[in-house]
Amino acid sequence: MGTLTEWFEEQIPDEWFAGGPEVLVDSDEILVFGTLPTDESPRAFRERTRPDRVAIASAAEAAFGRKVTWAVQVGDDLVRFSPVSVPVMTRLRIEERKVLDLLIDGGVARSRSEALAWCVRLVAQNEGEWLVELRQAAEKVAEIRRRGPIC
Repeated sequence: MGTLTEWFEEQIPDEWFAGGPEVLVDSDEILVFGTLPTDESPRAFRERTRPDRVAIASAAEAAFGRKVTWAVQVGDDLVRFSPVSVPVMTRLRIEERKVLDLLIDGGVARSRSEALAWCVRLVAQNEGEWLVELRQAAEKVAEIRRRGPIC
């Protein structure tokens, strides 16, 4: 089998997206999205494709062992249909918790979990180029490790 993107390209009808699907993957989730043709609304797309998306997601979840979620790109916005929130355990010192609590007190977030998610989104938005470099460096390290001696 090829990549996950290739698998989804084979399953998804060509007319769904202007261009092929994009696929983001982590250890918990597969997010599949694409840019809608200019004449279709996200709501209409969601309703029209629901049975096929459910069937594709069920097959992918069985094959790849991850939850499949869907979204469409509309301009600069990613409209999600079936978001998944995965709990992430973390340990924070009092100074870090106080930052989260300030975001709650200031009305930015309703909980520490929501405040931490807000902080992560802010880093992604403002440090995107740095994160791309970091991801490329991590991929290079992984590649070097794969070519190295097996201990």
